[in-house]
Amino acid sequence: LMSLGFVFPGQGSQTVGMLAEMAEKYTVVRETFAEAGEVLGLDMWHLVSEGPQQRLNQTEITQPVLLTASTALWRAWHGNGGARPDILAGHSLGEYSALVCAGALTFAEGVALVHQRGKLMQEAVPEGEGAMAAILGLDDDVVAACCDQVEGVVSPANYNAPSQVVIAGSADAVAAATEACSAAGARKTVALQVSGPFHCELMEPAKVGFAEALSAVDLKMPEIPIVHNVDATVAKDLVDLRKKLMEQIARPVQWTRCMLAMIDSGADEFIECGAGKVLAGLIKRIDRKMLVHNIETPDAFEAALAER
Repeated sequence: LMSLGFVFPGQGSQTVGMLAEMAEKYTVVRETFAEAGEVLGLDMWHLVSEGPQQRLNQTEITQPVLLTASTALWRAWHGNGGARPDILAGHSLGEYSALVCAGALTFAEGVALVHQRGKLMQEAVPEGEGAMAAILGLDDDVVAACCDQVEGVVSPANYNAPSQVVIAGSADAVAAATEACSAAGARKTVALQVSGPFHCELMEPAKVGFAEALSAVDLKMPEIPIVHNVDATVAKDLVDLRKKLMEQIARPVQWTRCMLAMIDSGADEFIECGAGKVLAGLIKRIDRKMLVHNIETPDAFEAALAER
């Protein structure tokens, strides 16, 4: 029997016009965006449809937009007879999409929480002072060593797939570490278009306000197991769950380990529940035998439904 894993994308998957075709065909998509808009007092669907991209890329907007997109697709999937997954994981912000879809917090609570999380992460480091870069073609430990040899704050932030690591830190240190990685033989380095240096120690200040926001939420244990970014394990209880979410802000996303944990648990088919195809590509790099579907267009959605 095949075991189904759902994965939820994080920042970087947002584009102007995303889910337009799905919204035309499935009314739940527009309804879900309207619901999120009421929580935040914003016309979310207009923002997603018309942009500008620059506004969509602001962390406090990006986070609720992507959570809403994932929730909308999850509702469409289940509303049309899609199979219930056995295990979930979300990349960075996507962990909150997983929590909402697994019933650990309500959609409205999730939207408000990630909006606040985005604000706090944005405020932790003034625009332009931090940076992130993707390093391709080096082993994890080589990337970490390159970070260690430069001045200032820089460290691995996302272990996305074998020989695909994202680093984060202060802008100068990231630039220096990127050069060090190139000198060490990186195949390619790419500066990321993000509004802050996520998942590194510069995010520590965001944890203070986030602890408050998180404690105000009536968190429940997820109804479907979620493999968490920070240590690639499933939370034992609510205390453990809160701790993992707190730590996730300033610690690296262990995505490769999360996917291997899902595969170890028996998952052999994955659905990327959200905008874009970033995670599908990463899963294929981690284990090319895995069957992976995207459901962001009606054709892809119906093809995935037909198999389940």
